[in-house]
Amino acid sequence: MSEKILVVNPGSTSTKLAVWDSEKGLVLDENIQHPVEEMERFAEIPDQLDYRVNVVHDFLQQQGWKTSDFIAVAARGGLLKPLAGGTYEVNEEMRKDLKAGVQGQHPSNLAGLIGHELAKEEKIPVYITDPVSVDEFSPLARYSGIPEIERRSLGHALNIKAVARMVAGEKGKKLGDFNAVVAHLGGGISIAALEKGRIVDVNNANEMGPYSPERTGGLPVGDLVKMAFSGEYTARELRNKITRRGGLLAYLGTNDCRDVEKRIAEGDDEAKDIYEGMIYQISKEIGMAATVLKGEVDQIILTGGMAYSEYLAEGITRRVEFIAPVKVVVGSMEMEALALGAYRILIGEEKARVYG
Repeated sequence: MSEKILVVNPGSTSTKLAVWDSEKGLVLDENIQHPVEEMERFAEIPDQLDYRVNVVHDFLQQQGWKTSDFIAVAARGGLLKPLAGGTYEVNEEMRKDLKAGVQGQHPSNLAGLIGHELAKEEKIPVYITDPVSVDEFSPLARYSGIPEIERRSLGHALNIKAVARMVAGEKGKKLGDFNAVVAHLGGGISIAALEKGRIVDVNNANEMGPYSPERTGGLPVGDLVKMAFSGEYTARELRNKITRRGGLLAYLGTNDCRDVEKRIAEGDDEAKDIYEGMIYQISKEIGMAATVLKGEVDQIILTGGMAYSEYLAEGITRRVEFIAPVKVVVGSMEMEALALGAYRILIGEEKARVYG
């Protein structure tokens, strides 16, 4: 008899839900959009919890599902304390840290809390897998150049590990025997060096690395300091400019790569230069990650929503294929990866890690 897992993955203006079946894989994969004006009612992200739980309850009811139909809830991991990769059961200490936002507030912090509210009556377990705060950095990766600031491991660990595990399997290897540079290309860009399956270095997509459709990536520090003390911006406004209004959006007024490529096809040279600039920076970051692995790279993997673009994937490949073979894994495996992380625990293939 097949067993089913409910998967919950909140975004800033949406909640992704999936039902995973042990025999059929994903049998339901839905992205529920929330009106922007609805989300603006909430001063802080934790204030959204009851609203999100009700949305999930209503959706399940519409689809004819109830929580007793599931053997577990698999939730997206948020900005928790630094921890090793793997699957963790949501416990009281984790819930406390998700509410507090110990490394910052992010919609993914809601996932474990939503899972707990959904599962507590049926007393089914709730798991997170490879959260954003996975920290497997080598000691050298932590130095920033200023003692007061340490480089932090924050990236798209879930999808990065999932695609690396899949590609390693295709090569007849286990994740723990695999070296790769994985570029997660989305609204934010994380480029990770995986040594024997561990993310030993990755850029923080909110603060470092290449510019993306809506983030600035790394910036010239001196000019940023001038902006910060110019009196033109509050700290919140400047942070918003860096993480939500930068990159392609700042230059071209759109964060949609399809729009940019359409403009390029119509002869817009400015759009082409800016888009090629992003490709250039992504490729440069991949090269940097390869040096972390001393050139011992089994595979370069391009993944995430932007990997659907042949223009972008081919542009990056031309610049980096001298390092290692390049494989494109379009989209994201996050929902399936969350379900499989939980299922490996339930069937005894792995042991759940303990948070705290």
